[in-house]
Amino acid sequence: MSNSVFQSVMVQLKDVTDRGFGVIDSEGFVVSSTDLTLQGERWVDAVSRISESPDGIVVHREKSFRAMMNSNNTFEYAVFCTGEDEQARIYCNMAYISLSEAKSFYEEKHDRGTFVKNIIMDNILPGDIYLRAKELHFSTDAPRAVFLVRQVGHTDVGTLDLVTSLFPDRLQDFVLSVNETDIAVVKQINGITTEDDLERMARKIEDALRNELFVHTVIGIGTVAEHLRSLADSYKEAQTAIEVGKVFDTEKTIINYENLGIGRLIYQLPTTLCEIFLSEVFKKSAIESLDQETLFTINKFFENNLNVSETSRKLFVHRNTLVYRLEKIKKLTGLDLRLFDHAIVFKVALMVRKYLSSRETR
Repeated sequence: MSNSVFQSVMVQLKDVTDRGFGVIDSEGFVVSSTDLTLQGERWVDAVSRISESPDGIVVHREKSFRAMMNSNNTFEYAVFCTGEDEQARIYCNMAYISLSEAKSFYEEKHDRGTFVKNIIMDNILPGDIYLRAKELHFSTDAPRAVFLVRQVGHTDVGTLDLVTSLFPDRLQDFVLSVNETDIAVVKQINGITTEDDLERMARKIEDALRNELFVHTVIGIGTVAEHLRSLADSYKEAQTAIEVGKVFDTEKTIINYENLGIGRLIYQLPTTLCEIFLSEVFKKSAIESLDQETLFTINKFFENNLNVSETSRKLFVHRNTLVYRLEKIKKLTGLDLRLFDHAIVFKVALMVRKYLSSRETR
């Protein structure tokens, strides 16, 4: 239990009356108080008196106490108000209600967050998800989006708090620290939320961290989880999106798993299979025999949808010059990039080569 939750209530009570309020724990230590000088004091005799009468107001040394019990019906905290008169009893009961509500809200939120984190980290059995969700009054079928925010370069301790502030619905949305660089965001959405909406949410996170904390990030987005048990899969997809993006979309800072395309398949292939594929595609000559100018021409040709006229215009070369280059590539590789099937094979081969290169640098 965070004592800051109690202290926030203390600040509000201080503005209501001139009476003093506070909270002691089961060992008698003052953990929160409107009088900050009392914090840290230990009132062992007060604990003894409260333990004898845990169900009502206990008067001791010019203070009125009321026990706050935990789920096991044992004394965990006690709220106190200065004074032994009837007014003190009323104020003590009012403070008890306020602090109990704050404590319940904190614990429910904390338990819910731990529950969600256990799901995405695969630390809970599938059968237990239903039981725990029922205990926490947690909707199992609401659609939820999972974002993985990874800090790149330097990290900042304020990142978690800043991202949390962007998602104010603390009962439906969860911002969870995974490790020193990664933060997982699980946001409940509605049935009309689009892929563009998810990207806008991710962009909002990215902009806030960059502008306020000067933290650069890459954000992976998993597929929408339609059920609680799908959250772990969505989280893994967000991880995959970041990893695949590092290989095939190095310029992107927001990567949606659903847009990974063929890169997602290549990333899951064994390296030996990739090497065999390259050797079969480039039987005549290794791909390394193509110089940078030729590879640049090929990429531009792909970017312009195999359109010779448009590619030559973008490259500022004559159409015949581009045709000559394509013929040269055909002689070297045996693949005519003007044919769709050949172009697909070559495109995949380039991506496989890029993937293998990324594996070598690890």
